[in-house]
Amino acid sequence: MDGSQALKLSCKHVWSYISDYIDDSVSAEERAAIEEHLEHCEICSAILDSVHNILVLTADERIFHLPIGYSDRLHARIEAALRGGESPSSLPER
Repeated sequence: MDGSQALKLSCKHVWSYISDYIDDSVSAEERAAIEEHLEHCEICSAILDSVHNILVLTADERIFHLPIGYSDRLHARIEAALRGGESPSSLPER
């Protein structure tokens, strides 16, 4: 491809390159085409941000401990909401 023709990518193509783009393993031409597409496409930009956020969150090795009894209270509220009888907010705290 000569310098006068720019690589044009559809959303579908950008999605297939997202992982390689984040890993910086695309060619300079592909990177430029992806970045040009991202400048004008909110959907692909949001997908890129989402994938990046997922990678950051899954790489975080911290463990968060829930308060004692939280799981039991959560399950009780969900069951009540599913039964439709009681409002989850009306359930007593444990």
